This record gives sequence, structure tokens and C-alpha cells, in this order.
Amino acid sequence: MSNSGFIPRKDNDFFAWAKNFVAFVNTNYARINFPSAEASRLDSLYITFFQKLEAAETPEKRTQAVIQEKIVAREALEHALRQDIKEYLTYNHLVTDADRDNMGLPIHKTTHTPAPIATTYPDFDIDSSTLRRLTIHFYDQGQKKSKAKPVGQHGAEIVWAILDAPPKKVSDLIRSSFDTHTPLTLDFEEDQRGQTVYFCLRWENTRGEKGPWSDIHSAFVP
Repeated sequence: MSNSGFIPRKDNDFFAWAKNFVAFVNTNYARINFPSAEASRLDSLYITFFQKLEAAETPEKRTQAVIQEKIVAREALEHALRQDIKEYLTYNHLVTDADRDNMGLPIHKTTHTPAPIATTYPDFDIDSSTLRRLTIHFYDQGQKKSKAKPVGQHGAEIVWAILDAPPKKVSDLIRSSFDTHTPLTLDFEEDQRGQTVYFCLRWENTRGEKGPWSDIHSAFVP
């Protein structure tokens, strides 16, 4: 079982955390509307884990079978803890931030930091090695060695068009595509090979707000 998140990884740290959690629940279950039967079950699982852990750490008792019993006891306790936290505590309005702190649980943020509007635009490299396809590997302005998008950005929008002459403004590029991860691909028909595609890109954040456009670039359809 994964020990990621707020539950400690090491057995002794987990034991101390679980001891504190179970003690808090047994003392406060009525106030926070935590089922008393579930509090008793956690207490029983905690005592079993304590006994198995103690045996596994006693040299004269430490065998593979004893170690395995300790592992099973921990998994049972941890599974029950995770289930009860999710079902009875995570969205329980009776549980205060002070309660969460006392139980060793994370305190939920009540406000969200708005996603910023990009102030940079996507730079890119073009791969034209595939017939009738342009593959655009995009990255943040000046950050060629990183594929990471700017903070808060959902992906990159590209507007493009096949034209006989360079466009005078972005609105002349009437086709649009979007991709959340590099690369972005544009596919064409056989009779479009050799024609010139004009395009530019910009970032869009998770709220749909747009950053500035890049310069207008061009490429030949392979």
C-alpha cells in the first residue's frame, strides 16, 4: 500500500501518528459525529499493529513470519484509517482546522489562487519529416530545454491558414487548433503539399484566458 501523502512512511513514525489520531477520535467522536463503532474498530486495529510492531522489533522474536504479521497489521490499520478519513472527516463541517491539525491531517485551503494570464508566448521547433504533416514542438518563450508550460497554463492555441501572401494581421489566420501538451500537429491533404502555411501561437490558462500571440511564422507543407 502506498504511504504517500500525510501518512508517515516509517513504521515507528506511522505508529506515533496513528496513536495520536486514534486517541483524538476516541475522545472526540461524539462531537465530530464519528461513528463510535468505527472508533472502536480503529482502536482494535491500532492495538494489533502495536503488538505486531513490538514483536517485529524484538530481536529474539524477529522472524520472517513475525515481520509479515506486522506488515499485514499495518496495512489493515492504514486501510481503515484512509477509508474513515475519506468517509467521515474530509468533508465534515464539524471538524475544525484545529481538529485536523491535532489529528495530523492536512488543512484544506478555502481559497484558490487564480491561474495567471501568460505574459510570454510559445516558441517552437517544426518537424516536417512526415508527408502532409507539420509537427510543432512548442515550449515557453526562451525555454527550449524544458517542455513545461508556464504556471497555470492549460495549453497552447495555434491559428493558421494556407495563404498566397503573408497575412497582414492575426485575424487573417482563420483555422484554429489547441493542444494541452507538446507537440501539436497539423495534417494536410495531398494537393496542399508545397503550399505555405502561416501560423502563430499563444498560451491559454485553465480559466480560458489568453496570453499574447507569438510572431507570425510560416512553413511549407511537406
